[in-house]
Amino acid sequence: MSKDMRKEGKLVKSSDILGNPGRGLMAGTIAFFAGYAAVALFGITVHSIAPLLHLTIVEIGWLVAIPLLTGSLLRIPFGALVDAVGGRRTIMIQLLAALIGMAGLILTLHLIYLNSLTASVGYALLMLSGAVAGIGISTFASGIAYVSYWFPQRRQGYALGTFAGVGNAAPGIFTAILPFALVSIGLIGSYIAWAIFLAIMILVFFLIGHDAYYFQLVRRGLLRSDAIDKAKALGEELVPSGSTARSLAIAARAWRTWPLTIMYLTSFGGFEALTEWLPTYWTKYLGISLVLAGILTGIVYSLLTALIRVPGGWWSDRWSGEMVAIVSYLILILGSVLFMTSHSLIAGIISEVVMAMGMGIANAAVFKMVPKYVPEAVGGATGWVGGLGAVGGLLIPPIMAYIAAVMGKPGYAYGFIIFVILGILSMILALILRSTSR
Repeated sequence: MSKDMRKEGKLVKSSDILGNPGRGLMAGTIAFFAGYAAVALFGITVHSIAPLLHLTIVEIGWLVAIPLLTGSLLRIPFGALVDAVGGRRTIMIQLLAALIGMAGLILTLHLIYLNSLTASVGYALLMLSGAVAGIGISTFASGIAYVSYWFPQRRQGYALGTFAGVGNAAPGIFTAILPFALVSIGLIGSYIAWAIFLAIMILVFFLIGHDAYYFQLVRRGLLRSDAIDKAKALGEELVPSGSTARSLAIAARAWRTWPLTIMYLTSFGGFEALTEWLPTYWTKYLGISLVLAGILTGIVYSLLTALIRVPGGWWSDRWSGEMVAIVSYLILILGSVLFMTSHSLIAGIISEVVMAMGMGIANAAVFKMVPKYVPEAVGGATGWVGGLGAVGGLLIPPIMAYIAAVMGKPGYAYGFIIFVILGILSMILALILRSTSR
C-alpha cells in the first residue's frame, strides 16, 4: 500500500485502507463461529422445552428444524448481498438479527415458566424467535464471500478451509456443552450465557472486521473501474459483480454451480443432518444415554468434521479441489457402509469417524472450487451452493426417520443407504468437473 489514490480530486491515503487478509480471515471466522452455533439451538434443549409445552414428536421436529430452515435458505440472498454492499455490513445485520432472536427466546422461555403463555402461543413464539436466531447460521455464505475477496486463488483452499473448519466446530462444541449447562445453570441461564457470548463476538467482529480493498475504495467514492484497478494493485484478485441480483444471475448461469450444489448437499447438508440425527441413532439404536450421545455427536462427529476441513483446504490447494473431492466421497461412502453394518458402540464410533473425515474434507474441496469456477460472482455462487446445499440438513433426517419407522430398529442402520446413493452421485459429479476443468 505504498501509493496514494485519487478520489475525485482528493487523495485517498493508503492509511485509510484498513485490514489485511489474515485479519479478514480472523474476523470472518469469529463471526461464523458465533452465528453458526445456532445449529445446536434446539437439538439438545428441546428435551427440556418439550415437557413444558407438551409437544408432540412432529412439533419437536419442526422446532429443531426451524433455525436450520432460515439459516439455510437465507444464505442465498445474504451471500449475494456481499457483492453489493460488502461482507462487513451484511454479517453485522445477520449477527444482530441472531441476537434479537436469542433475546426473544429468553423472554419467551421466561414467560412460559411463569405460566403467562398458553402452550400454543408459547410454541409459536419459540418458532418465531428460533427462526430469527437461525439467521446467524446464514453467516456461512456471507462469510465465505467476505473471506474469498481477501485471498488470491492459490490460497482459497487454505483460507476457506480454515474459515469453515473453525466455524463449523461451533455446533459440536455447543452440542457437547449444553447438556452440562442445562444441569448447572438451567435452561434460561444457558440461553442467557449463549446470548452474552454472541454479543461479545459481535463487538469483536465490529472492531476488527474490514471489507476487502475494492469495497473500501468504492465506499470512499472511487468509480468501480478505478476501484478494481487499485484493489488489484494492492493484491486483490477477485472483485464482485457489484449487484446482488446480477451476482445471483451470473452464478445461476454457470453450469458448474449446480454440480457443486449437489455435492455440497451431500457433504455439508449431510453434516447438518447427522448433527441432528445421530443423538437419535445412538439412543434409539444402541440405547446409550443422552449425555454420551451428545458427546459422541458433538465431539467425535461434529468437531472432527469441522476441524478436518482445515487440512482438507490445504490438500485442495495442493492436489486440486476436484481430486480431493473424489477421494473424500469415496471415504464418505465407506463410512456409510460401515454404519449400515455396525451393531456395536465401537463399530458405530469407527463408522462415525470415517464418515466425519469424508464429509469434512469434501466440504473443503467443494468451496475450493467455487471461486475457481465463478470468480466474477463469488457471493452469488456461495449463496446458491451454500444455501441450497444446506437444505440437505432438512431433507435427510425425515428420510432416515421414515426408513426407521418402516423397518423398525434395523432401519436406524439401514437409513445410511441415503448417503451411499448421494456419495456415488457426488463422486460422479466431481469426476465430470475434473474432466472439464479449465
